[in-house]
Amino acid sequence: MSIPLLQYKPSSQNQRVSGYEVPSEDTPRTYRIEDCSSDGEVQELIWAAYRQIFSEHETLRFYRQTNLESQLKNRAITVRDFIRGLTKSEAFRRLVVETNSNYRIVEICLKRILGREPYNKDEEIAWSIKIATLGWGGFVDALIDSEEYQTNFGENTVPYQRRRYKNRPFNLVTPRYGNYWRDKLENERYKAGNINNFFEMANSINIKTVNYTPVNIANIEIPDMTRKTKPEGVPVSISTSASFPLR
Repeated sequence: MSIPLLQYKPSSQNQRVSGYEVPSEDTPRTYRIEDCSSDGEVQELIWAAYRQIFSEHETLRFYRQTNLESQLKNRAITVRDFIRGLTKSEAFRRLVVETNSNYRIVEICLKRILGREPYNKDEEIAWSIKIATLGWGGFVDALIDSEEYQTNFGENTVPYQRRRYKNRPFNLVTPRYGNYWRDKLENERYKAGNINNFFEMANSINIKTVNYTPVNIANIEIPDMTRKTKPEGVPVSISTSASFPLR
């Protein structure tokens, strides 16, 4: 028997308040499978789902789930099942799950699956207990099968950031892993000797300092560079001879 979700108090975030904003370029575009009448529009919906779940601007061929794409194009599965499959894929596990703690996984999944930030730390703790008791797959099912997901996105709508009028889109502010994972990688590289080798190389460089010898200018004679002139009263002779004939 699984532990029920702990109770927490939802805070008044902007997606819970009715808005009166005029639609603009900041309004998130809604992708619905029933609005897709051509293969190109279905493909746009698929890429929108990849961007929302993986938060990658360029999706590599290795990360694509071609079987799920084919089933969605043939209407064999719903958009909700497609989102479920992307989140449970090995690619998502490798990119997000294995590089983050349970608290950060909850934060990322609430943003990408439910389209909102966590209300508070109590909600993060409550959902992290679901990860610990149900596993990764059970946690994903609990989010996608929740009443909040069904009410806002239903069966055929790609999740999106609800009420994007205050901050930037989530996929631009949530990197793949947090600072603690970056520090962990740096520590592993340090243990492997990469940083030690750099320090040894830097310490092996001998920097020769230049010793400046002070110069005493007290005994230096400065030559007289002034122009000499005739004393007063002495006539100045001017030569009028020329080397060419004069008329």
